[in-house]
Amino acid sequence: MTAGARVVVVVPCYGDGIFATEAVRSIREEEPVEVVVVDDHSPDAETQTALAELESNGVMVVRHRHNLGLGAARWSGLKASSAPFVFPLDADDHAVEGALARMADALTANPEAGVCFGDYIETGKSEIVRAVPEDLDAYRLAYTNEYPVSSMFRRTLLEEVGGWPTMFGYEDWHLWMTLVERGTVTVHLGEGVVTYRRRLHGNRMLRASKDIHGELYARLRNDHPRLFADLPAHRERSELSRVRKALYPFVYGGRRRYRWETHVKALLDRLGIWTLRR
Repeated sequence: MTAGARVVVVVPCYGDGIFATEAVRSIREEEPVEVVVVDDHSPDAETQTALAELESNGVMVVRHRHNLGLGAARWSGLKASSAPFVFPLDADDHAVEGALARMADALTANPEAGVCFGDYIETGKSEIVRAVPEDLDAYRLAYTNEYPVSSMFRRTLLEEVGGWPTMFGYEDWHLWMTLVERGTVTVHLGEGVVTYRRRLHGNRMLRASKDIHGELYARLRNDHPRLFADLPAHRERSELSRVRKALYPFVYGGRRRYRWETHVKALLDRLGIWTLRR
């Protein structure tokens, strides 16, 4: 435990090796921050060496005896910590200096809000700032998840909803659906304010969940019937443009995902067509 910390950063790790070390090193704040790395039974020696080094430098490492999945790893990190605000950071992503304090300040100033987020940088072959919607939009969430994996949550909120589900894919999307159904108040740090760096590399761009998208999306629909039953009302309230409201059911939703779509998306990003908030 880190005395006086307002924020705990939970870093789930499965075979991430040196990436996990880099993620922890990216956490730079002027105030104390709890850091918990959760090893979800990584099978490789490189990762075990990296985790041992982190432990030797005073970082808390929680180890699973079996591979339990992302949601369980984050939950283990939450249980091993005590700070009131929780920031999940994937082992291959980077924190942005000062962003944790800004998000904690925003939640402190808005006691009715359960989550704080901002825009984020996506890096890989190119670099782009992803514009995140200012408010939770149920219509968007019914078709795709445009909200950050790394957002700051009140611990009490995560405990109330049970954290992230165990489904080995779309855990974050499932959680955001739960929060929008609850009417959770969120706060956005403002246009262009970056809260973390999301790194695309190797198979992450073509993650396995794309291959079983239909199955996972069916689980989302089954677990959130109220969200989908109220789609006409959500469409009416959404601040999306008319064109995007019409396109979302065709571009996203439950249709099959193809790996070549990654290249099409990259082209649209370069043209600035699909990076707007509305």
